[in-house]
Amino acid sequence: MSLREFLRPVRIVLVEPSLPENIGASARAMKTMGLTDLALVRPKLFPDARASALAAGADDLLEGARVCNSLAEALEGCIHAAGCSARLRDIAVPLQEPALAARNLVARMAQGPVALVFGAERTGLSNEDLGRCHVAVHIPTEPDFSSLNLAQAVQVLAFSVRNAALEQQGTEALANTRDDAPADLGQLERMFGHFEEALSEIDFFKGRPHGQLMLRIRRMLLRADLDTREVMILRGILAEAQRMARLAARVNN
Repeated sequence: MSLREFLRPVRIVLVEPSLPENIGASARAMKTMGLTDLALVRPKLFPDARASALAAGADDLLEGARVCNSLAEALEGCIHAAGCSARLRDIAVPLQEPALAARNLVARMAQGPVALVFGAERTGLSNEDLGRCHVAVHIPTEPDFSSLNLAQAVQVLAFSVRNAALEQQGTEALANTRDDAPADLGQLERMFGHFEEALSEIDFFKGRPHGQLMLRIRRMLLRADLDTREVMILRGILAEAQRMARLAARVNN
């Protein structure tokens, strides 16, 4: 298997890129490292001739890029996501440096698609978008000049993934010893929504704001690396709790 084929499960996701030049330069950065799967979430200008000009030979990646309405749509089918962030504080998920994040991504590729997620040029990823990722990735830079261009950040992470893949290539890819396939991020998001609905229905929140608690539940369950059957078990428990709550409500009324 060629390295390009080996890296096919790696998806690069750009959330709300504002400059078409950065989209094109990111596609070029991807292609130089053997990455081919590009997804764009609500790009301001795409397609655009300026993106094609900066792609400089990576026009096939632009032509094959998926344009999505949400990050959840862009991550559909992925079993692991790492969000690139320049922030070191107020990160809602575990923080890793590029080499470790890349090794973890490559280790999971045998089980399904994985993603590297990048935010808008000016604002980066929101806390909500980072919350959809298993880990945050921070590129160490000089403290007094820490700003990286979007395409530069894509290049650094793509290079790290390529290096991790080269280390693993020639050895057997991580064996999938699980009885059931790992849950993808779409299944997990639906489970998180079910959790919030069920906990509200059994009055677990007691009328208090529950954003932080749901964030903790999300982080806890992402760390658990659930498979599809485990997600079904948890959702079955939630459904039974809802059934009992509705039954109790009818009796009390």
